[in-house]
Amino acid sequence: MDAITWSTILHQLPASHILQTWEWGEFKAQYGWQPVHQIWRTSQNELFGAALLLKRTLFRRLGSQPAVLYAPKGPLLDWGDASLREQVLISLSQIARKQGAIFIKIDPDVRLGSGVPGELSDVPDPLGEQVVNQLQSSGWRFSQDQIQFKNTMLINLKRTEEELLGSMKQKTRYNIRLADKRGVEIRTGTIQDLPELYSMYAETSLRDGFVIRSADYYLHLWSSFMQANLAQPLIADVGGRSVAGLILFYFGRHAWYLYGMSRELEREKMPNYLLQWEALRRAQALGCEIYDLWGAPDVFSEHDPMWGVYRFKDGLGGQVIRHIGAWDLPVRPNLYMLYTRVLPWVLERMRQRGNQHTRLAAGI
Repeated sequence: MDAITWSTILHQLPASHILQTWEWGEFKAQYGWQPVHQIWRTSQNELFGAALLLKRTLFRRLGSQPAVLYAPKGPLLDWGDASLREQVLISLSQIARKQGAIFIKIDPDVRLGSGVPGELSDVPDPLGEQVVNQLQSSGWRFSQDQIQFKNTMLINLKRTEEELLGSMKQKTRYNIRLADKRGVEIRTGTIQDLPELYSMYAETSLRDGFVIRSADYYLHLWSSFMQANLAQPLIADVGGRSVAGLILFYFGRHAWYLYGMSRELEREKMPNYLLQWEALRRAQALGCEIYDLWGAPDVFSEHDPMWGVYRFKDGLGGQVIRHIGAWDLPVRPNLYMLYTRVLPWVLERMRQRGNQHTRLAAGI
């Protein structure tokens, strides 16, 4: 298997995802994960599913060296076909046992519904309920460790620029024009711009209260995907100074807004609004049909920490999409129970250390 072959496979399957690419597996291999590429074919040798599985060995001092397996935003298949679902779920269980895993985690983009629950926009998707029922009956558990966002917001790019603008909130359109009038300029970043983007990202994380990793992690991630022609940075400048940025990822017909960053400087000139408008236009030019704004609240309430981000994305015309989230299949139940008890403590320690490192990186 190589990058070209794997990419060709993904392009043949529904909902191919940037986190299922060869490049994501190679990147995570630098941080303790082993990529395992799995494909499924019918008895007639027709491709019907694939998954990038990331394997991490734990407790290396133990003789058995147990591991965890994770399919980020996978597996990829037609989840509407109950027979194919069953084949893949049985196969994943077998793979997990063969790999000596404590458990295997999946979080495919299977929809529970669209729109905000309880509002007129709320449209349930029966497929999500069917898949959840099948997972539960097969021994899977809804995971307490939701690594990716369970919900997100999508923008349909198969429209004209006028239609895209028309789907936005009036205030958002106003802020886009305001940024343009007040001298905000958008440019394509280069690898040389990445350290400054990380500095802005560190500042953003401290301001908005989320934990990020080290500079080396993001500089490696962003540069490797740029070199693979799967990402490009966009930077907002005011008076020759960089004040905001984002990293646009793309694969096939899909684009993702995975990372955004900004300074307090010049925020009144609304650079983030013009940045997003340019990102939409760039994604269209790349042939993308969907722009994923990457993340929406679990609970649509003003008390949710993502409420402010949600309001911003809602202004851009994003449609809420609710997914089934991450599910675990415990293969070694006792070790799984130990793992899930220890994990919250480990994550809290990582958050504390992450905040300390981020403050140092941001010079605060």
